[in-house]
Amino acid sequence: MMNTTPEIVIIGGGGALATVLARQHIDVVVLERETDYPDRVRGEFIVPWGVSELKRLGLLDLLYEHGASHTKRNISYDENWSSAQAEQHAVDMTKLHPDAPGPLCIGHPAMCNIFVAAAVSAGAAVLKGVKDILCIRGSSPFVSFLHDDQKIEWKPRLIVGADGRNSTVRKQLGFSTEADQPHNLLGGMLVANVPDWPRDLQAIGTEEKLHYLVFPQGKDLVRLYACYDFADKSRFAGPDKKERLLQAFQMKCLPLADAIAAGTPVGPFNSYSNEDHWVDNPTAPGVVLIGDAAGHNDPVAGQGLSITLRDVRLVSEILLSSKQGWEQNDFTSYVNERRERMRRLRIAGRFATQVRAEFGPEARKRRARVSQRFAEGYLSPLPACLLGPERLPVEAFLPETIARLTA
Repeated sequence: MMNTTPEIVIIGGGGALATVLARQHIDVVVLERETDYPDRVRGEFIVPWGVSELKRLGLLDLLYEHGASHTKRNISYDENWSSAQAEQHAVDMTKLHPDAPGPLCIGHPAMCNIFVAAAVSAGAAVLKGVKDILCIRGSSPFVSFLHDDQKIEWKPRLIVGADGRNSTVRKQLGFSTEADQPHNLLGGMLVANVPDWPRDLQAIGTEEKLHYLVFPQGKDLVRLYACYDFADKSRFAGPDKKERLLQAFQMKCLPLADAIAAGTPVGPFNSYSNEDHWVDNPTAPGVVLIGDAAGHNDPVAGQGLSITLRDVRLVSEILLSSKQGWEQNDFTSYVNERRERMRRLRIAGRFATQVRAEFGPEARKRRARVSQRFAEGYLSPLPACLLGPERLPVEAFLPETIARLTA
């Protein structure tokens, strides 16, 4: 056990931030409740603007070394058009962002282990199996916890809360959280023995009462996601829910549906409500929240890891630019950028859900209209989810822009 108080204590999955800081000789410790990283059905798809963040942080090659791969094509297999028509309009994902040859796929437990190992190699300490964490904010922040049945108390210069959606740091310190109304459930499962699925192809579409996503995960693995209405929550409940999910992917619009249905579940099926949650100001004296602890976007848009990586970059740049300061006001630029970033991504996520995950005859017609108008060059907030929200004009996020697409 360490006998001296570190400069920075990161609570939760802070391997990426710890790596960046430790490489610059900042004394940092990560406190992690987990002793290993289970499959929680999240965080395995990094959109191009997130890949760019990885590159800027100097972390991208680490993931390549451990099997991360890019999807190069997106095909929207959908009930509104034939498979052949969908394939004619495949999107080349390699040309969307100048710093990313497409989205990146890698298993979340693997990524956590990669960043923890990198952090330790860079000189950070990572304590796993930590219990009873208590945080107090202030000019001299305080953290206590149990590790190996020993109570430890520290007064670091800064506490970083990176402990996810149900953040203990956020709750203990009284951060106010805002949220949209719940509207859908999003669930997923890792499936093996699907060798026929192309390793460079991702597919997204809607049929009847299911919005689906398929992402390859190396070898013969695919990650399946299903977004469905709360009213259908029993559809994927019970002891046979994994088999039900495989059966649900036997859609008329989806080629290789039989290959998916014949696959073997190798992970849990978990589902979550997919509304946005956000903290307007994720800082307090002596404390900064990052990632899901500071609020998360509707996961149907796949922004979670990219949001976290941008947080890591902005916070690390502030910490490294002024090693003597680290007052709450030093993080004003992070607060302002994140506030506008999340506002834009909320709009894009709400629109994505409206178009893709509302069901019935009228919703199907609206989806067809929006797809046609987007193809004709109408301005839309959706590209923000791939390119980054700052790369679109402010007009893309106005209500009248969305009205023109859907009317």
